[in-house]
Amino acid sequence: MFSLVLPAYNEAARLPPYLDAIRAYLHARYHTEYEVIVVDDGSRDGSGEWVERLAAEWPQLRCVRHPRNRGKGAAVRTGVLAARGQIVLFADADGATPIDEEARLAAAIRQGADLAAGSRLLADSTAPCMRTRMRGIAGRAFAAFARRLLGLSLRDTQCGFKMFRDEPAQRLFALSEESGYLFDLEILALAQRLGYRIAEVPIRWHEVPGGHLSLVGDLPAIVLGLWRLRCRLRRPIEPKKHTYPDRPASP
Repeated sequence: MFSLVLPAYNEAARLPPYLDAIRAYLHARYHTEYEVIVVDDGSRDGSGEWVERLAAEWPQLRCVRHPRNRGKGAAVRTGVLAARGQIVLFADADGATPIDEEARLAAAIRQGADLAAGSRLLADSTAPCMRTRMRGIAGRAFAAFARRLLGLSLRDTQCGFKMFRDEPAQRLFALSEESGYLFDLEILALAQRLGYRIAEVPIRWHEVPGGHLSLVGDLPAIVLGLWRLRCRLRRPIEPKKHTYPDRPASP
């Protein structure tokens, strides 16, 4: 089974067209052997209610809801730990990465990767990245700084399109503690420390207006968070147990 996790916070405008594309693509590729888990992270715009109505006539779709906004990392963690698939992908709800790009990551998994990370920074003529010049510069600068601070090997750490085998997915997200936008860095650093095989894969990506992150307003918190994460990742990794409260039994 294939699992897709979509964290959503006030995505009533951007999520519906992406879910339409997802439904058509996954049905053609996986028939009924897939699930889509939308984690409504305390939305106030009716996103959760809309997904629940759609799920009533789409058996492979389910909505898990946070009563309050907890952050993107917390939403992805909830979804991944509830997933039943042997392959788990999380994607941003804005549809910046077309869903058919999952085939590129799946190929890397079949070739032996435990974690396949979509990349907007690897040069590939078949995988163009369309974003504003300033966002591109800021993204590259942040990625370079984060890589150096945390000792990561990937060029693009923040792309919201990552695929996992089920065991690494469950283990990494059970260990993770980051609830905000730095969760990608934590997951990659943990995977690297635990010796999982990581593949960076170029993907198509286009900027979609309406994001929730402000590079200027959120910068102080991001810098402090990076330093906190660096200090925590220096500690020994302690195993954690998870009871999977939102994970239904396999049929």
